[in-house]
Amino acid sequence: MHFYDFGFDDDLLDGIDSMGYEYATPVQDQVIPAILDGRDVIAAAQTGTGKTAAFLLPVLQKLITQPHDHHKVNCVIIVPTRELAVQISQTLEGLAYYTDISSIAVYGGGDGNLFAQEKKALTKGADIVICTPGRMLAHLKMNYLKLDSVRYLVLDEADRMLDMGFYEDIMQIIGGMPKQRQNLLFSATMPQAIRKLAGTILKDPAEVNIAISKPAEKIKQGAYIVFDEQKIPVVKYILSQKPYSSVLIFCSSKQSVKQLTSDLKRAKLPAEQIHSDLEQAEREQVLLDFKSKKLKILVATDILSRGIDIEDIELVINYDVPHDGEDYIHRIGRTARAASTGEAITLITDKDQWKFQKIEKLMEKVVDKLPVPEQFGPTPAIRESRDGKGGAAGKGGSKKRYNKFKRK
Repeated sequence: MHFYDFGFDDDLLDGIDSMGYEYATPVQDQVIPAILDGRDVIAAAQTGTGKTAAFLLPVLQKLITQPHDHHKVNCVIIVPTRELAVQISQTLEGLAYYTDISSIAVYGGGDGNLFAQEKKALTKGADIVICTPGRMLAHLKMNYLKLDSVRYLVLDEADRMLDMGFYEDIMQIIGGMPKQRQNLLFSATMPQAIRKLAGTILKDPAEVNIAISKPAEKIKQGAYIVFDEQKIPVVKYILSQKPYSSVLIFCSSKQSVKQLTSDLKRAKLPAEQIHSDLEQAEREQVLLDFKSKKLKILVATDILSRGIDIEDIELVINYDVPHDGEDYIHRIGRTARAASTGEAITLITDKDQWKFQKIEKLMEKVVDKLPVPEQFGPTPAIRESRDGKGGAAGKGGSKKRYNKFKRK
């Protein structure tokens, strides 16, 4: 489904658009309608499937459209780690940017000043609180935090929280909430302990199970680790390596699509763009030209990552790292269709290395890191993955050293 099909408020759609989201992932397709209908939900979905937006968007929609007290806590999202709390908080900030919904992330590891800031925000009230169990419990025990107005409870990565021994903390936090609320539980696995927790918390839940798809074996995957300023020159370099007859380049925003297309045209490359700002007739004509091979290079947002029926695209380039694993798999799945083989190349900036490692983990495959030609100058060092498994060695470099580089 397109995100416009869910009937979201215009202010929320503006946030969705600014984040570069266009089409829902499978978990979003199934979870969002159930939450909007008021159902409790239990979903088996790994990180990288788009589950964060799957619960944030319908909860935001309900808070926007239904009257509530902005000076109280209306939604609590409990997560196992500080890192996940920060990640969800950043996604929420982007999606809710054009709304009046307030939020705060509450997690351990900071100093006394951070705790005092959290106390002030929680006392004043926040529509959505994203928290780790221990830190939330610390605030609750000091009696200034009240959860008697909570309408929505989300447990994310519930299996991991139980593995870390948070069951009692979670139940204490829930104990301060009203019985009448909507409960959403997400877990990568569904062991008996999770089923037992669900039975305690959820009421007649909708069940969603998302099987992780894998890219076709016929797709030759590779990646370049580059600085932002090197991305356009590297795209031009890739396109110069062989006479591709059909290339699809995905960007995560309309702004990137427009900039890249403009640069490719200035370099006399046969490129056109497709995104939601174009009229339907314009989109259809560009797509027709691409299908018929009149157009060799098409630069697109994720409007084309799902459902496009073109059998012989030779090369897919991810100009930006996709938002999650499902998006990556759908994007590169536009090549190597039917009996053909194909290539997929991703440009990874330093700040996106962790995001791409999550995609690799989801696919259970490490994508080859290709050497960036010396002519482009120093490149970012390849970061060690957080599970201790490093990628291929690279000719690392720092942003400071990179100042000599001039974009061609």
